[in-house]
Amino acid sequence: MEAVAIFRAAISAVDPANLVIDHLSRHAAEALHDTAGRTPGENCGPTLVIGAGKAAARMAAGCEQVLGAENVCGEVIVADGCTVGLRSVAVSEAGHPLPDGRGERAAQRIMQLLRAQDRGDTVCLISGGASSLLVCPRPPVTLQDKIATTQLLLECGADIRAFNTVRKHLSEVKGGGLLRHVRTRMLALLISDVIGDDPSTIGSGPTVPDDTTFADAWDVLARHQLETRVPATVTTLLKSGIEGNVAETVKFSSAEAVCCRSQIIGSNRTALEAAATSARARGWTVDVDGQPLSGDTTAAARGFAARIRQLAARRGGKPLCVLAGGETTVRVKGKGRGGRNQEFALALAGTLAGMPITLLSAGTDGVDGPTDAAGAFVDGTTLLRAQQRGLDIDATLGANDSFTFFSELDDLFRCGPTGTNVMDIKIALLPAAARDTGF
Repeated sequence: MEAVAIFRAAISAVDPANLVIDHLSRHAAEALHDTAGRTPGENCGPTLVIGAGKAAARMAAGCEQVLGAENVCGEVIVADGCTVGLRSVAVSEAGHPLPDGRGERAAQRIMQLLRAQDRGDTVCLISGGASSLLVCPRPPVTLQDKIATTQLLLECGADIRAFNTVRKHLSEVKGGGLLRHVRTRMLALLISDVIGDDPSTIGSGPTVPDDTTFADAWDVLARHQLETRVPATVTTLLKSGIEGNVAETVKFSSAEAVCCRSQIIGSNRTALEAAATSARARGWTVDVDGQPLSGDTTAAARGFAARIRQLAARRGGKPLCVLAGGETTVRVKGKGRGGRNQEFALALAGTLAGMPITLLSAGTDGVDGPTDAAGAFVDGTTLLRAQQRGLDIDATLGANDSFTFFSELDDLFRCGPTGTNVMDIKIALLPAAARDTGF
């Protein structure tokens, strides 16, 4: 299928190992050396490689290849199913999207490694998922309190910046907190999974100073009416911080801020550009939406459907590929199963009914919500086929049960974990048509 081939081209372009290899091969000379001009591992000890995220193990593989496995050591934390074999860097699995004790223990080990590294260089690898995987709650908040708060934020539909504003202030490592344990120079390589590619938002910014405050974190809870629903320890910590009784996250004026240089080496834009190149090579006229999709999933889906219809009406019969990226949010009200990509596809199925179109909405990490699907397909027959099976789109959206809907139609997209994560991609394909059809 053309849409799948284009999706795979996008994923290939953000392969974590290749991104790291490319960056370090071109920039290692200035990125990793001491004042005497020595390279990593040369009379100054091994380079410490640490990190967290769904792509962290593959990123570490890139470090081993460029720097030499014999010249590196360390540990990275990945989500279950994202492990790859490494020679010198340990890989630990932990919970995602909800943190767990494995992540907490691994985070403690990483902090110990940082404190013990008093010579040589440090490379920190951060990618999507790091916020959940690199977890170290700030007392009196416990891991269970953090899990409960994370679950509430997921369910209320908070956007990633709001989500991370709270998480940073409940953590010892986020919001630049990891910098407090660094004893040598650090290079942070980031694969962005956030709109705008803000380094302080990627993975909740463990190596980047934070411009949010305890008051901002409280405002997020208030905005989503969570002040009385989060654990008492969370409100205690945030109020103590607002009163100045607890140290803020690391700020740009902090002494720790100068020890690390952060570089974004891959993003959703990287994947979209590769998807566009692949589609053009296959004969499609390509339109890439310049604005990332964000906000409410249903609203974003219907807006994207309107854009498709506008472009289809003026394409002059040429084969058209419409691409978009970003990350939307779902406010969970029902008890069904699904993810934002499946819900996105479901929300526009009725709008595109009857059109000669195939659309794929999928997460670049290969996992959409708490399911084994990366997303779902929609075409001009989806609505009719659903009606024939007694499936109701509006009722399914109300129950947040898009997984069951697309499972019944055999339209789920399963590709397994990709080992990378740069948000989501939407691929809409309209084949060549006669000029007078409008489509």
